Amino acid sequence: MPELPEVQTTVNILNKKIKGLDILDVWTDYDSAFHKGKNNIKDKKYFPIFKKEILNKKILSVERMAKNVLINVSGNHTILIHLKMTGHLLYGKYHFDEKKWLPLSDGPLSDSFNRFIHLVFVLSNKNVLVLSDVRKFAKVFVFETDKMSQIPDLEKLGPEPLEKGFTYKIFKERLFKKSNGKIKTVLMDQTIISGIGNIYSDEVLWMSSIHPLIKVKDISEDKLKLLYKSTIKVLNESLKVGGDSMSDYRNPYGEKGGYQNIHKVYRRTGEKCQKKGCHGIIRRIKVGGRSAHYCDKHQKIYQKSNIKE
Repeated sequence: MPELPEVQTTVNILNKKIKGLDILDVWTDYDSAFHKGKNNIKDKKYFPIFKKEILNKKILSVERMAKNVLINVSGNHTILIHLKMTGHLLYGKYHFDEKKWLPLSDGPLSDSFNRFIHLVFVLSNKNVLVLSDVRKFAKVFVFETDKMSQIPDLEKLGPEPLEKGFTYKIFKERLFKKSNGKIKTVLMDQTIISGIGNIYSDEVLWMSSIHPLIKVKDISEDKLKLLYKSTIKVLNESLKVGGDSMSDYRNPYGEKGGYQNIHKVYRRTGEKCQKKGCHGIIRRIKVGGRSAHYCDKHQKIYQKSNIKE
């Protein structure tokens, strides 16, 4: 799932490319009986409402909240796009051919990971913004911008870790809202801190020498401070290289990010630990139904536990 660096990379590019353009048309082939009666475009009855609210509206700005892309348009409306597991937004010239949207030229947009197009915004500069979503998990709906604080998807989000006001004090206070929780799970809880998922929780815990199963209350003050610094460092490192494309993520140009090339622990099961002076091996366990990768030497847990590797 795209996390903070991937979503922010997308938002940064879209602000350069689509800000100020009008939305001339919208197309989708999303149609799910499971979402019948829900306010998102997977309900065929909702899509005409969605289309009516955004058609011929000007794109004012694009922003990120946690893992959500927010496209603010004229007329006091905002389009929310949550990319979920495999979604990513692409921008360029496309044509519709035999029920498929295809890029007009070869290049990154022709990457096989970019071919699962289920939502298209036709823009006033003759380019389009499309959503590629192989598993069709993405969530898209529109709401009144001035009611943003009342939107369930946004109202309970935790603070943003890369904002200037995100201090160590705030970081610690947020984690201790679930002091009995396993640190890996708590870091990924979007109501605690926004934007961190499976990849970056693994990476920051590795950098901080903290086992993913240790409870928040059992982490020393020194380790918590290191975790705070590591969180900011890792997220910024990924932003600098355009996010992580170990899986499906591509930026709006159709290009891969670069963070997968510098992973220290995520999906490196069985490899030697890269930490200087450490002779450990990267292991993989399940934490709350998600995979966690850690070093069996410098990320040891100092309490009794039933860890199954």
